[in-house]
Amino acid sequence: MKLLGMELGLDLGLANPKPRNRRRKEGQRWQWPQIDWRRYSFALSGLAGVLAFVALLVIALDQPITSVSVQGRFQRVSPMDVEQAVRERVRKAGLVTVDLAGLQASIKRLPWVDQASVARVWPRGLEVRVVEQVAAARWGTNGLLNARGELFLAESRFMPPELPRLSGPAGTEGMVAQRYLAIQGRLVEGGLRIAALRLDARGAWEIDLDNGVSIRLGRRQVDERFERFVAAALALVVQRAADVAYVDMRYTNGFAVGWRGGTRVASVAAIDPDDAAEL
Repeated sequence: MKLLGMELGLDLGLANPKPRNRRRKEGQRWQWPQIDWRRYSFALSGLAGVLAFVALLVIALDQPITSVSVQGRFQRVSPMDVEQAVRERVRKAGLVTVDLAGLQASIKRLPWVDQASVARVWPRGLEVRVVEQVAAARWGTNGLLNARGELFLAESRFMPPELPRLSGPAGTEGMVAQRYLAIQGRLVEGGLRIAALRLDARGAWEIDLDNGVSIRLGRRQVDERFERFVAAALALVVQRAADVAYVDMRYTNGFAVGWRGGTRVASVAAIDPDDAAEL
């Protein structure tokens, strides 16, 4: 019996768990990561080879420009002026390093040039395409407007006499051109054309027709007054153009006619208060 108890005690002692308090392992010292320099050296060598090849290719292709082709329908623009503008910018540049955007901008600054495009033609050429401005109206004394209402020449040596003359304060070119385009079609339908359209400093509009009659629209409700002219006075202007000097639409509900003999007859006597000072 005693022997058995000793054995049990021995077994129980061996079965006891190990103490939980342990010494923490000492932290490992930080080390630089190992780099495979051999692999990176091969990659860098390959990149350097590619860059060297590209550089040699650019040098080989960047040949001096020896020919310039200028294409377009020319009436006012001289192809020689375009070619001269190109050669002045490419004297020290090759076909690869030439600044096409700067060259295109230089060509567009030439008189009467509306649009320009420049393309490389290998191995040593450039192709230039030019679109000329189309004058749609005169502006002031010597200016010219295109169909977009842009003043592309402030002092033109050539003034097409058949073009209408538009005028107004500086900066109003687009607005005057838009109104011209809006009303010209309506007048053409009635057999008339605009010879001149004016916007004065106070904002008042006046139209000169090709038959010598003037239409005074004033400053307010310009579109409505023009529509009233088309509906009520256009037929009179067409039928008696030789007798009518002007038609004044600055009245609230009617209009006045100025005859070439000097008399004026108004269909109503109520003048728009905002335009009364102009009469």
